[in-house]
Amino acid sequence: MSGRKAIMAKTDGANTPANPASPERVAAFRTGLSAEARAAAYLMAKGYRILAKRFRTPHGEIDLIAKRRNLIAFVEVKARATLDEAAFAVTPRQQSRIIDAAQGWLIAHPEHAELELRFDAILIAPRRLPRHLLAAFDASP
Repeated sequence: MSGRKAIMAKTDGANTPANPASPERVAAFRTGLSAEARAAAYLMAKGYRILAKRFRTPHGEIDLIAKRRNLIAFVEVKARATLDEAAFAVTPRQQSRIIDAAQGWLIAHPEHAELELRFDAILIAPRRLPRHLLAAFDASP
């Protein structure tokens, strides 16, 4: 094998994951990215500015963080076959993880800590306009 082919073979093997994702997981990931893009566009049309997308912490992930006037909205985006299914997919455990992640974001961005904070959800379903749930859940115990 020539040197170039050996390097290419080595590189190809190194970039291949040990356990490739199932087609279902890949499709779900792509659906999620598409839903987040639709939700971001929807929020921008309503006058929000997107501050962060897919903000990750060790505690959880926030799909979108948006600002409008004196408000910071931490937004969970759910895409399902129906809007009702999407609404039921925002579980209490997930809400807790989003709240923890929001605290991490606020620590990293103290200039926003004095603004009004809200936890919203945007529900996405095929052939339906997104549904924006204002204050879908709160951070109180």
